[in-house]
Amino acid sequence: MKKVHLFILKSYLGPLLMTFFISMFILVMQFLWRYVDDLVGKGLEWHVLSELLFYASLQVVPMALPLAILLASLMTFGNLGENYELTALKSAGISLQRIMLPLIILTVLTSFGAYKFSNNVLPVANLKLVSILHGIKETRLELDIKENVFYQGVDDFSIKVKKKDPSKNMLYDVMIYDHRDRYARNSNVTLADSGKLLMSDDKKFLKLILYNGVRYDEKVGLEKNSRNKQDHLFRTDNFDTQTAIIPLKGFDFSKTDENLFKHSDRMKTLEQINHDLDSINGEKDKFVNNLESRSRSFYFSKIRHRTRKTSTNPDNNRDFSEIDSTKAINIDSVFQQLSNSRKQMVYDMTLRQARNTKSTIDERMKFIERQDINLRRHQMEMHRKFTLPFACLIFFFIGAPLGAIIRKGGLGMPVVISVLFFVAYYIIDTMGAKLAREGIWLVYQGMWLSSAVLLPLGVFLTYKSATDSAIMNSDAYVIFFQKFLARFKRKKKWK
Repeated sequence: MKKVHLFILKSYLGPLLMTFFISMFILVMQFLWRYVDDLVGKGLEWHVLSELLFYASLQVVPMALPLAILLASLMTFGNLGENYELTALKSAGISLQRIMLPLIILTVLTSFGAYKFSNNVLPVANLKLVSILHGIKETRLELDIKENVFYQGVDDFSIKVKKKDPSKNMLYDVMIYDHRDRYARNSNVTLADSGKLLMSDDKKFLKLILYNGVRYDEKVGLEKNSRNKQDHLFRTDNFDTQTAIIPLKGFDFSKTDENLFKHSDRMKTLEQINHDLDSINGEKDKFVNNLESRSRSFYFSKIRHRTRKTSTNPDNNRDFSEIDSTKAINIDSVFQQLSNSRKQMVYDMTLRQARNTKSTIDERMKFIERQDINLRRHQMEMHRKFTLPFACLIFFFIGAPLGAIIRKGGLGMPVVISVLFFVAYYIIDTMGAKLAREGIWLVYQGMWLSSAVLLPLGVFLTYKSATDSAIMNSDAYVIFFQKFLARFKRKKKWK
């Protein structure tokens, strides 16, 4: 490897790693803000949060990597141009293509690694992340009893306290409703002057010690064997100290079973997606091919049934020789000979059969629509595994020549330009994915829309940079407008 190539690689790798981790940090913070309401107040262990952040970091790599490549290439060639190092290399007879060659090879290898990551690592990370998030959402908030408010976070109990002392873990003027009796939900009430609330180490049981209180238990004929009676059973228990052990459910975090989510399109590799696409297409084609025959059999089976029923009517036992088999039968004339009641009966029967057939077809069409949606989602995920590596290449061929043109390094101008390009890419990609998801566009059209828009821009900037164009030179635009105005003034003067 030549020293100039090694120099270019060293100048590029530092900004690439720095911008990659900065981008990941920003995107992970965005992820936390999105789910902050589900995370706060759950009492989650540090290893649960660490695992959540780890898989969230893996999930944002497809967005962080293209942005990092764009920003790093822009900074690298901007610094080379600003320090006149790029000019010196070109003066030595080294073209821009040869200067970019080691970075092109590195970007191609990075894109291949991005494909492997998107195909093998990202589905597992998505599955783990969804399992953890679902478990966190199902976890209840920590036990937090507020003053003068009924707390109903414990199953089958409502607890209200007038005052509490957190330093001593004491509760005062305690009222507890026991709702475990489903026939008399508000008939069991406990009042106490004070109490102490303790929780077991495993957070599975709540120990409530009450002092100087009374327990009221009233049954108003609501038992299973005496619902219709007016028997009143009332009992009062006074106590100095009473201890209650209340089981707690849902306060301890547990992961949701991953098998519930593994059939989603985002949790599959390319091989699994292709296999499922073949299965979905085969099932859909088979269902569509059988739809017409099923609809006909559903309708004509009724006709055959009624024909058989009519043929057994004794009134129809006539000599078949009396019927002219060569004479065409006019259905309308036969219908007009029927009585009004028989006509109404035919109308009702026909309408009922038509509605049943329509209902059956509508139900089966909904199944086909669900299959189409599932098919599009799998196709989108398949294309997404290739759009990420291609986006890395496109952003490099935008950032490197653009940095050589503007000749501005650091984190000022490159950051602004990179953010503008990435936001445009993200908006176009989101719009294309939505059009593909809704079936308005073909899947490949929607998924590759952003690449199709930015690829010509990358080719244009690479060409302009290789030919030393003054596209970003403000003096060139000033001179152009001065010439244009001077020509306009001359034409006006001659007039």
